[in-house]
Amino acid sequence: MAHAVEQLEVGELRAAHTLFATAIGRPPADDAAWAASSRLGSPDRVLGVHAGGALVATATSFASELAVPGGSVLPMAAVTRVAVRADHTRRGLLTALMRAQLDDVAARGEAVASLRASEARIYGRFGYGVATRGRSVRVRADPTLFRPGAPLVGTVRLLQRDEIVPVLRDVHAGIALRRPGGISRTDGWWAATTTRRVEVDREYVLAAVHTGPDGDDGFAVARPGDASGPEHSLDVTDLHAADVGATAALWRFLLGVDLVESVQARLRPLDEPLELLLADPRACAVTGNEDETWLRLVDVPEALAARDYGAADPVLIAVHDGFLEENSGVYRIAGGAAERVGPLGGPVRPELECTVDALAMAYLGDRRPSELVASGWWTAPEPAAVPRADAAFATAGTPWCGTYF
Repeated sequence: MAHAVEQLEVGELRAAHTLFATAIGRPPADDAAWAASSRLGSPDRVLGVHAGGALVATATSFASELAVPGGSVLPMAAVTRVAVRADHTRRGLLTALMRAQLDDVAARGEAVASLRASEARIYGRFGYGVATRGRSVRVRADPTLFRPGAPLVGTVRLLQRDEIVPVLRDVHAGIALRRPGGISRTDGWWAATTTRRVEVDREYVLAAVHTGPDGDDGFAVARPGDASGPEHSLDVTDLHAADVGATAALWRFLLGVDLVESVQARLRPLDEPLELLLADPRACAVTGNEDETWLRLVDVPEALAARDYGAADPVLIAVHDGFLEENSGVYRIAGGAAERVGPLGGPVRPELECTVDALAMAYLGDRRPSELVASGWWTAPEPAAVPRADAAFATAGTPWCGTYF
């Protein structure tokens, strides 16, 4: 059965938001919260499906940018607020929404899309793959835990409530796109998240900025942890830093806040060197690892051509995309560049093969091709090509985003 996906009228946008809130177990937004939340996306990017005169499925996105290995930045669709009403699931509505949305993203010239998945088994069938991951940590609060040789540079200052959004917005804009996986934050993102918490919900938040030799280069936002827990804790909700020095200073500050016994943070970079900064590395407990960025290469030729590659002999990779067939083909990576050199089943014989979601897993450098071959995500008709692919896709650091939407 075909499902008509439509761009929603302005008068239906709040109903779409309520449908999404209900799907994730939250109450509808009140007027003040809706005024902030409504700024996240553009009205012309909110899609929906109706049945019996009612809105039963919705999805939206907003324009952003993604940093890729080598320093290039790609136009990106940040996909969010995807929901199907509980009594209309498993009828193909989500598939229809995803197809319409990806067609719209492609028409806008956005080479990639990304999302944060509420369930891990949903989006792979639409070509999304896990491209960055994060870890959760809990650190015993004690500023004397730092090693004597740990970096100690710059200063940290607390922000007043009216400073939080403008200062953090500027700092993030200056550092976020330096790292593969980083994305730009729109004014609408700030309004729907930080501004809403600080000005609408009037939450207590602690916001601090690090200033290094070249100016402001990092920030941390935290709030009190669950008061019903066994200890007083701080929950870090946002922390970005340009380098290890700024990272160390911000964590040193957080661990020294009075009356706090532990500091917790989710989705921190896998390579954040907290244990290396502490005299007692066991004071930092890793409490979980989870997926962060789910990436969809909407225009595979453009996306592959945009990133840099390591020095390696040429490698031929066949990419299969059952959702956007025009992406399917054989791609040659050589001389630090990538190009499509033929169709699937054509005269050019691939050495490696993968689906588009599995390609996304290696695209930013989160997973090595050899890992993906060994675990069955990629296949290797020519096993000798695997180390060449590892060398080509290698990156200097671990990709990470740090922005939830």
